[in-house]
Amino acid sequence: MADDLSFFSKDSFILKLPKKSPLVLRMVVLLFVMVCGVYIFSICLKQISTSSTSEFLNIGVIQKPCPEPNIEPWEIPYVHYPNPKTFSRYETGFVAPEFGFSRSGSGWFETLLNNHTNISSNGEIFSVKVRRTNVSTIVETLDKVYNLDWFTSASKNECTAAVGLKWMLNQGLMQYHKEIVEYFNARGVSAIFLFRRNLLRRMISILANSYDQNAKLLNGTHKSHVHSPLEADILASYKPVINATLLVPNIREVEEITKKALEYFKSTRHIILYYEDVVKNRTKLAEVQEFLKVPKRELSSRQVKIHKGSLSKHIQNWNDVEKALNGTQYESYLYGDYRRTQEPTGWGTHQVTLLKFWL
Repeated sequence: MADDLSFFSKDSFILKLPKKSPLVLRMVVLLFVMVCGVYIFSICLKQISTSSTSEFLNIGVIQKPCPEPNIEPWEIPYVHYPNPKTFSRYETGFVAPEFGFSRSGSGWFETLLNNHTNISSNGEIFSVKVRRTNVSTIVETLDKVYNLDWFTSASKNECTAAVGLKWMLNQGLMQYHKEIVEYFNARGVSAIFLFRRNLLRRMISILANSYDQNAKLLNGTHKSHVHSPLEADILASYKPVINATLLVPNIREVEEITKKALEYFKSTRHIILYYEDVVKNRTKLAEVQEFLKVPKRELSSRQVKIHKGSLSKHIQNWNDVEKALNGTQYESYLYGDYRRTQEPTGWGTHQVTLLKFWL
C-alpha cells in the first residue's frame, strides 16, 4: 500500500518543460527593440516636420507684411522690384521723386506723403553737392534710393510701397536732364512736379528764410519750417525789402526755368501740381491718388504756415512792389491772397485725403 502511494509522490506532478534556446530569446528581444526604435523615430520625425512647417509659415508672414499693389496689365513693364542689400522685402510699385523750386511748399507736401505708413520720401538728397558731381554719382545715389538702401527718418523698410525724394531744379536735375530722363523711363519712374502760382509769395519766403539763416530768430536756431503759431509769428515779423527794379525780370526767369523743366521731362510719366491748388482744392488730392493708383489715406502735417494773410503786411517796401507789378501780367500776385473761407482750418493739423506714390 505504501508502495502504491509512493507512485503518486509530489515529484510526479512537476512538469519539466524543455529548455528554450538562448538564440530565440535574443531574437525576440532584438525584434522588440527594433519595433520600439522605429516607433520613437517616427514620432520625432513628425515633431520636426511640424516645427519646420511652423517656422516657414512664420517667416512668410514676417517677410511679406504688405499687400500687393493693384496694377493694370499695361503697367507691368514699369513695376520695380527693389532688391536691397541690407534686408529682404517683396513689395512692388512705381518710383516717384518730387520736383520743384525751393520755398514752393514742397516741405509741407512731403510731410503729408511721409505721414502715410507706406511712403518714404527722403528729402533733398541732392542738396549735398558731391552726390550730383556727375551723372555717375547721380545714378549711383538714385539706385540706392530706389533699392531701399537709403536710410532716413522717413524710411519704412519692408512696408514701403512708394519711395522717392525731393529734388530741386537747381540740384543737377536740369544740367543732366537727358541722362536722368533716360534713367526714369528705363526704371518706370513717375514724377510729381510741384510749383507755386504766386511767385511773389515765394520770393518773400525765400528772402525771409535767407535772413533767418544768419539772424536765427528762434532762440538762436534757424528753422525753415515751424510747428507752432508762435514760432510762425516770430519768423513772419521780419519784412524783407524786395528789389522792385528786378522783380519782373526775376519772375520771368523763374517762369522760363519752369517751362524748360516741363519740356525736358515731358516724355516721363508725371503730374503737375501747384501748391495753392493742393491747399484750396481737395479734388486735386483725388487726382494725385488716381495718378499714383493708391488707396486713400487721411494724412496730417504738423507744419504751420508762416506768411499768412495780405502780402502788404509782409513786405517792407510794399508801395514800390505795387508800382512795379501794377499794369503787368503779374498784377494778380499783389492780391492773390488766401481768404479765410478758402484756407483749411488749422494749418498745424492740416488733414488731407491722401496721395501716395507707388514705387
